[in-house]
Amino acid sequence: MKGMMRYDLMETIRNTNEWMGASARAMASYPVWGMVPHPMFKVMSAWGRVTERSFARMVIKPDWGIRSITGTDGRDHLVNVETLVEKPFGNLIHFNISGREPMARRVLLVAPMSGHYATLVRSTVASLLPDCEVYVTDWHNARDIPVSAGKFDIEDYTLYLVEFLRHLGPDINVIAVCQPAPLALAATAYLAEEEPAAQPRTLTLIGGPVDPDAAATEVTDFGRRVTMGQLEHLVIQRVGFKYKGVGRMVYPGLMQLASFISMNLDKHSAAFQEKILNEAKGDGSEHDQHNRFYDEYLAVMDMTAEFYLSTVERIFKGLEVAQNRFVVAGKQVDIGKITTVAVKTVEGTEDDISAPGQCVAALRLCTGLPDSKKAHHLEPGAGHYGIFAGSSWRNNIRPLVLDFIDQNAGDSVRPKGRTKVSALRPVS
Repeated sequence: MKGMMRYDLMETIRNTNEWMGASARAMASYPVWGMVPHPMFKVMSAWGRVTERSFARMVIKPDWGIRSITGTDGRDHLVNVETLVEKPFGNLIHFNISGREPMARRVLLVAPMSGHYATLVRSTVASLLPDCEVYVTDWHNARDIPVSAGKFDIEDYTLYLVEFLRHLGPDINVIAVCQPAPLALAATAYLAEEEPAAQPRTLTLIGGPVDPDAAATEVTDFGRRVTMGQLEHLVIQRVGFKYKGVGRMVYPGLMQLASFISMNLDKHSAAFQEKILNEAKGDGSEHDQHNRFYDEYLAVMDMTAEFYLSTVERIFKGLEVAQNRFVVAGKQVDIGKITTVAVKTVEGTEDDISAPGQCVAALRLCTGLPDSKKAHHLEPGAGHYGIFAGSSWRNNIRPLVLDFIDQNAGDSVRPKGRTKVSALRPVS
């Protein structure tokens, strides 16, 4: 079957590298080599440990790992992840804080579906929990979804967001990170026409390709160079027999990971060389900075073929959202119909994936929104990851976003005792 052999071949290569790492680690760890004072064995063992862990992480869904937070009462409160809406391709989850009264700020964090799990925004969630009631879109790995569940493209993604917003109610504040920015904008416009009472209160778009043509990057250049036929032939594969989604056409996470790494190959190579040397010298640890980052970065998920292809064709090539021509379920969505939802965009000057100009284009499309309900922030020196999970987010962007939410809450709906932005951090 088309693509299945290639899919299984990639999995075989991954499995073989994991086995080679485990074998090297075990071989070099025999006590007898302690009688031979040669650094080769330490380097071999270190290479094996790093290699085994790296390739094993590629098929493991990371845990959220947020166990407790410190409340305003000075006590640690346990964090429980509960599912509110369960659907074939993604769930709406809630981070329930035991023993804490519901927070006045309610935030829906729309996680990207771009090759990584929703846990990619773990640090974003952790930074919001002390001050907000946090909900997250938890997308599923396409390789684990049976073919009988049907298709899932960008229109289905948008309708999922619409359903989640209806469930959460109109006092919700949406923060969309990267890939879902144009679709979160479209979902809000869809509700503005179909069910105005279900619109969110605010919409914050962070580093998303609302108008990919506004500023060129390697991502947009690739989209222009390759035809849809070439793209489908080169990257679309069929899930192999090992997984529940056997036979489903997907864009494999392993292929997306290879693309991510190739964009900054020198940086990643240096990071792994340094990690192996540190392990060989005995300076490595289970939860050091390298492992914390790459345990998440290397954990990838497959996307359905129709979602990936429709994203490239309609968002990047066709510019349907950028030109306000996006159609959902046979109905053209008019972004100009958004008249009450406050919209804020956030960009980083060093973002090489969604360059400055791509996200702020959303404000231009909101023609029915007064300037008083529009805001934009350009973070100096921040790259793509930093604007939602790094120090730029923690120190600068997060306070601005929470202030934006509060400013648009309105005195008539602001509950008494609304908390100020807290400086407390979660306890892991």
